Amino acid sequence: MPLPFEQQPRESNKAFAAFSLYLSLGPERSLDVVRKKLGKSARLIQRWSGKYDWTERVSAHGAHLAIVEREAIEAAARGKAAEWSSREQKLRETEWEMHEKAIAAAKKGLDAYMERDKVYANLADIARMLEIASKLGRLATGLGTDGERSKGDDLPGLRVEVTVALEKIYGEPLPGEIVDVETVAALPEKTT
Repeated sequence: MPLPFEQQPRESNKAFAAFSLYLSLGPERSLDVVRKKLGKSARLIQRWSGKYDWTERVSAHGAHLAIVEREAIEAAARGKAAEWSSREQKLRETEWEMHEKAIAAAKKGLDAYMERDKVYANLADIARMLEIASKLGRLATGLGTDGERSKGDDLPGLRVEVTVALEKIYGEPLPGEIVDVETVAALPEKTT
């Protein structure tokens, strides 16, 4: 079966040319415009329109274009998703490498501290290094920093702290901060 904008079986070339013109008119589409442009009788144009379902074919053409557009948008979204997935994997690998290096540095510092022959780091430095290494390792493997597996995070390694920002925007002013507020008169109520 041909697409709605293709020539139909037993549709003459002239009838199809008239339909093609009708289809191309867009919002200005009318049988009268086709009749005038082609110099044909109104009766002939109406007969072709009815016999070959011009109105239905135009609707089907619009639906076809909508499907093609949706598929193009979905293909673009799939491409972006693949790109972000690749970025996420690269970020996880980088975090894991940093985790390994931090563990090695903390181990070296702990060994030096235990041997006491050379002060490489104090216990607080070593503890902080291990904490950072643990956090990097958990993020790289998809675990949350609280030990739970991340749920629905697109990029578990990237977390945005918005609470502080929202409190700063909408919360109480900071001590000594001046908030400039303009009082606006209430609008009168409308009666109907």
